[in-house]
Amino acid sequence: MDKLSVHQFGCRSDNFGLLLRDPVANLCASIDTPDGETIWRELQSKGWQLTHIFNTHHHYDHVPGNEMLKERTQCTIVGAKNDAARIPGIDILLEDGDIYEFGANNITMLETPGHTLGSVCYFVEPDKILFTGDTLFSMGCGRLFEGSADLMWQSMQKIRALPDETQIYCGHEYTLSNAAFALQVEPDNPALQRRVNDVKALLCAHKDTLPVSLGTEKATNPFLRADCPELQRYFGLQGSAPLDVFTATRALKDKF
Repeated sequence: MDKLSVHQFGCRSDNFGLLLRDPVANLCASIDTPDGETIWRELQSKGWQLTHIFNTHHHYDHVPGNEMLKERTQCTIVGAKNDAARIPGIDILLEDGDIYEFGANNITMLETPGHTLGSVCYFVEPDKILFTGDTLFSMGCGRLFEGSADLMWQSMQKIRALPDETQIYCGHEYTLSNAAFALQVEPDNPALQRRVNDVKALLCAHKDTLPVSLGTEKATNPFLRADCPELQRYFGLQGSAPLDVFTATRALKDKF
């Protein structure tokens, strides 16, 4: 049986466009719509018919193509119930843990507030694919525009609980700049050093740095590692609550 596929491409200056396709059910979903015309061109070049949009949050660089693409394709727009007023054209309103049937595949919506109060991720089973929007980046996490550090750390823990083999796709290409910060706070982390070398090699070869496994992120992303002694020592917070370490990490990254 043909498996789900993800087509990843550049949008705007640093957004990722993401198309999730089920060839058996002939379904195709755009994860957010950072640029409607770019997404439309990719659909046309692939010969795919857009059937769904899954929105991760309401920000201007994640929803601007919703209404144009819906008008052209009559697609169904899926998003968070608690953010419905800010998601243009929304049809299906989901809450934390709700499952949406995408052909024979289950897509679970996870509420992950922090970047915004309505931020969500989508976990695709059984393929173990996670679309994180601006909640989790490779070696980084989103700024706290609406939520608190407490909310975001809870969201990080929710993501951390997923299987290590889960493949992460996020909303922006920030990998190299995030790597520089991660090396500052964990300079002696060998897994991080290997990941940075891999990222540089991928970029030199003009290849995408994503997807990346959750297991790799757990070993290299400081925002998933607030309970690690190495990070605690960097901030002089040995024995402190992970939330305190996460808060210090996010505050330092804001100034980086």
